[in-house]
Amino acid sequence: MKSFSKTTLRRRQDAEVVFVPEKEMGALPGRARPFIEIRGSIFSMMKRSFSAALLCSLLLTISLDGFSQNQQLSPTETVRLFYKTMRDRKFKEAFAMSIYKPAVEGLSAKELDDLRPDFEKMAAAIPEQMDLSGETISGDLATVFVKVKETPDTAEKSEPISLIQNNGVWIVGDRENEAIVKKAGKNFFFAARIDTHHSDVQDMLTRVTLAEVVFSQQHNGQYAGLAELITAGLLPKDLEGTDSTGYSFHVVRSPDSKSWYATAEPAQYGRTGKLSFYLDASGVKSGDAGGKPLSVK
Repeated sequence: MKSFSKTTLRRRQDAEVVFVPEKEMGALPGRARPFIEIRGSIFSMMKRSFSAALLCSLLLTISLDGFSQNQQLSPTETVRLFYKTMRDRKFKEAFAMSIYKPAVEGLSAKELDDLRPDFEKMAAAIPEQMDLSGETISGDLATVFVKVKETPDTAEKSEPISLIQNNGVWIVGDRENEAIVKKAGKNFFFAARIDTHHSDVQDMLTRVTLAEVVFSQQHNGQYAGLAELITAGLLPKDLEGTDSTGYSFHVVRSPDSKSWYATAEPAQYGRTGKLSFYLDASGVKSGDAGGKPLSVK
C-alpha cells in the first residue's frame, strides 16, 4: 500500500464552533452546482469547453434555429446551441464534437452509461435563463460572455467562455486543455470524476469534524455515530448511500462516546475513487488501499 498523506484540522482551543445546519449550507459536494461555477478540479476546464462541443455535432446532424448545416456558426451561436443541446441531454453528441472527442469516442455503451449521472449533474446546473452579452475574436480564439443569475435573489454575473476554431468550426475549449484531453483519452472523464470525489471527501470529512464538535457541545461532551449526526441535521442524508459522493462513509464512536473516528472508501475502486480516508482527532489520512479501509497504525 502506498504511504498516506496527512492533513491536520485545527481550530482555536478557546473558540466555540458555530455550525450551519445542512439545509443552510447548500448542496453536498459533488451535487449539481451552477454550471459555470464548476471549478477546482479537472471538471473546471470542461466549463468553458462544453459549449462548442455541441455545436459541431449539430452542424453535422441537424438544422436548428434557422442555421443551415453549411453555415459556420459564430462563437455566440455556438454557445447558444451548445447549452440547448446539453439541456436536451444529448451528451455524446455534444462531447464528441468538442475538445472532448478523444474522451468519448472510445467509450463503450456501458462506460457512457456509467458516466451519465455526472453528465446529468452538469446539464441540471445550466441556468434556464442566460444572456449572451457579447463576444471577442482574435484569430482562431474567441471568448463569449454570458450573464447568469444563479437565483432570483443573487446579482447577475458575467462569465467568459473560451472557444477555439478547428477546421473552420468554433468549438468550446482552449488549446492547453485540448492537449490534456488528447493525452488522457477515454480515461479523461473517469480521472476527472475521481479527482473531484477525492476533493469532495476531504470537504465532507471537515464537515464531519464540525458536526462532532457541535454534537459534543450539545450533549455534555459525548460524540455521535453517523446515523445520529444525520438525524440531528448536522450531516446530509446523502452519506447513507454512495450515489452523490461515490464513497461509503462511516463514523464510529467509542463505547463510552468520548471519542470517535471516521472512514471513507470508494464505492467502486478505480471508478468513483482510488484513495481511502481515515479521520480522527489528529487529522485526515489518505492512501491507496485498493478500495479497502485505510490501515492506520
